[in-house]
Amino acid sequence: MSAPAIDPVRTPVPSAAVRKAAEPRRATPARFDTALGWSDRPSAAWALRILLCAIALGIFAAPFLTIVSGAFSTHASGSSLSFLPRDSTMLNFRVAGERGIWDYFTNSLVIAGGALLLQLAVSVLAAYALARHRFCGQALILTLFMLTMMLPEEVIAIPLSLVLGHVPVVGLDLKGTAWGVILPLGAWGFSVMLLTEFMKDIPTEIEEAARLDGVGEFRMLWQIVLPLCKPALGVAGVLGFVMIWDQYLLPLIAAKDPTDYTVTVALSILRTDPEVGSGVVLAGALIALVPSLIVYLLLQRSLVTGIAAGATKG
Repeated sequence: MSAPAIDPVRTPVPSAAVRKAAEPRRATPARFDTALGWSDRPSAAWALRILLCAIALGIFAAPFLTIVSGAFSTHASGSSLSFLPRDSTMLNFRVAGERGIWDYFTNSLVIAGGALLLQLAVSVLAAYALARHRFCGQALILTLFMLTMMLPEEVIAIPLSLVLGHVPVVGLDLKGTAWGVILPLGAWGFSVMLLTEFMKDIPTEIEEAARLDGVGEFRMLWQIVLPLCKPALGVAGVLGFVMIWDQYLLPLIAAKDPTDYTVTVALSILRTDPEVGSGVVLAGALIALVPSLIVYLLLQRSLVTGIAAGATKG
């Protein structure tokens, strides 16, 4: 008696829907979406947003273009709006140089560079202690840093002038020196608070693993914490430089002689000089504007990344 024949197993034929789902998906072009809800399809709302952006760009760009055109114009006027130079010339920069603008510019560079380095060093050390350690009086110290941000410069101008003239304990007279401007700017509450909040988000597991390998405090800060805080350092660097570069009252009260002034104070002197015109003042303003633009362009990526990280935190 022969065994019954066994039919071979038939492979089920996939349906059209299954075959379509199994096919590799083609990459679809990304839409041009922004926070304003833009799309790549022209419409009335799309045109309205373009118009609003053009108006905003004109409002912010008009002063800058006026400074550039007036600095290179023979007959510049601060009350007229002009985007193109009239009778282009370099005479305004030469007259500004004769009035000592480059000496004031050098003073500003020395003060801004020294104060920014000192400010970042103090902010990093203070933020590391406040964020990664617990000690008595920590809340009080944080409150004091916040209070320093609420005091206007005019309130502390006279006491600061007296202190700079005779520093307590050591009895030094810092007026007329770069240190008279650098030291008061060496600590800024905003950068301390910014770095403190950023360092608090660093996982404790990283620190614990590093300590098991015998990493000390200084190495922990230099090789582990600081590389993770590059975006926050970029924000603190850009905003700190702009704050220091735009100082007006502090260089004025810390100076003993007009040669000690910075470029911001020199611009007010040029403006009141009856022998120079608006073109010379605009040329000096353009010279004073260049360092801030350079610092922003160099640290733009870190600035945007740091702001984005702060916006999405939590």
